[in-house]
Amino acid sequence: MQKTILAIFTFGAALSVLVSCAAPPGQNQVMPTRADGGAFFAANCVACHGADGKGRGTAATALAPAPTDLTTLSARNDGVFPAARALSYIYGDPETSHLARVMPQFGGAMAEDLVPVEIDGVLTPTPRELAGLLVYLESIQE
Repeated sequence: MQKTILAIFTFGAALSVLVSCAAPPGQNQVMPTRADGGAFFAANCVACHGADGKGRGTAATALAPAPTDLTTLSARNDGVFPAARALSYIYGDPETSHLARVMPQFGGAMAEDLVPVEIDGVLTPTPRELAGLLVYLESIQE
């Protein structure tokens, strides 16, 4: 009897591990690419930051402060792309209301589809769209 209970428990534990490793239905496990990030940028960022990321989008003139030139993030950080800071700002600071900043917070439903991204040497669960955006932003640094 104890062997049967132990076998059922072991099977259940193993099944739980396998299920937790699998992506939810409809979601793939492929890491996002620069192209994915570029598509997200085009759909969500161009109006303010411009197609070239330099902060001169069509809505930029109406914003105070002006949108950041996203092509100079590394240059302003001693030549290193500041992935942790960029991700934190893009995703949105949970301590600060979205009304306290010009840029919208990206989060919410995005948090349901996470991929591991190395941030400062640590694999960090990151929304798939933002992981792609980080790859794209790093690729446009001057």
